Amino acid sequence: MDLTIHHSGTPHKLHLPDPTTATLQDLASQIASTLHIPPENQKLLIAPKPGMQKPPFAATPLHTLIPIPLDSPRLKITLFGTPSEAISALHAQGESTRRQAEARAQALASQRQRQAKATPTTSRSGGIHTLSGGSDSKNYTFHTLTPLPYLPNPTRSLHFLTRLRDDPGIRAAMAKHQFSVPLLTEMDPALHTTSDSRTLGLNRNKGQAIELRLRTDAYDGYRDYRTIRKTLCHELAHCVHSEHDRAFWDLTARIEREVEGADWTSGGRRVDEGEFYNPGEWEGFQGGGGVVDERGWSGGEYLLGGGRSGRVGGEVVEGRREMLARAAEERMRREKRRDEDGEGEDGRA
Repeated sequence: MDLTIHHSGTPHKLHLPDPTTATLQDLASQIASTLHIPPENQKLLIAPKPGMQKPPFAATPLHTLIPIPLDSPRLKITLFGTPSEAISALHAQGESTRRQAEARAQALASQRQRQAKATPTTSRSGGIHTLSGGSDSKNYTFHTLTPLPYLPNPTRSLHFLTRLRDDPGIRAAMAKHQFSVPLLTEMDPALHTTSDSRTLGLNRNKGQAIELRLRTDAYDGYRDYRTIRKTLCHELAHCVHSEHDRAFWDLTARIEREVEGADWTSGGRRVDEGEFYNPGEWEGFQGGGGVVDERGWSGGEYLLGGGRSGRVGGEVVEGRREMLARAAEERMRREKRRDEDGEGEDGRA
């Protein structure tokens, strides 16, 4: 008799010499010789009964295993299994993929060894060096990135700091001026925001640490990246000049132009040839209640979130807590004067 086997959606007719004596083993052997699927890889789903049959198959006669006639249209036998050729091809493909991965790994290791031999080693003395004299441009970067862990989503802040460190323009400018900064961290807006002013950045001890205001005042988002990068250029200029004098502004303008020109992500060109950095913009910002920074801080000990005072250019500069206290007192005096002026106008009226 002819028995139909369904495999991968395709029916296949198999010939059984004697259906009265044919067994389940005979059916599996016939499938192996016709469809080239070994019996150990076969699974047979016989419907309506007896259901799934798995190897090793027993020598059970088919007419006793299946309660309906073998030529009944209700009978459906579905084969699950993969031909030997497909299995061999899959193994060959996996072996080829493994060899290719090993070859790539060996090539990469050889390339790294060549690069290590070609790169001269440089020794650096201990201590903090903002302006390093070494020739290796990898030293001219921010060596540690530290978000504030007690503020929301420090992982995103770390990503923001990493983007600033790896910015093509920032990297090029720091290498050109040989700036090596041990720490780049974010600034807590609450410690540097009053009703009268907002500080955007701080440079401590001429490059020992740079703090940047990454977040909005209410911690509900992050400020524009290009504006923060512009603040960073301002703080990098404080690695050389503490005071906001003409030399400082000239260096800041030069760093701004270098950062913009070396930024390949924006094409490496400015829209026009004018100065990218305009000190007047900062003056306008300050007039609107903003403070770029409190000049370059030098001397003393500084802890993130601390309130110690420092010294700039020979004069004492207030710490954070002193600044906030002084600002609060100044607000109270102004409100009191407004109230007094208002009462005087009412009296004259």
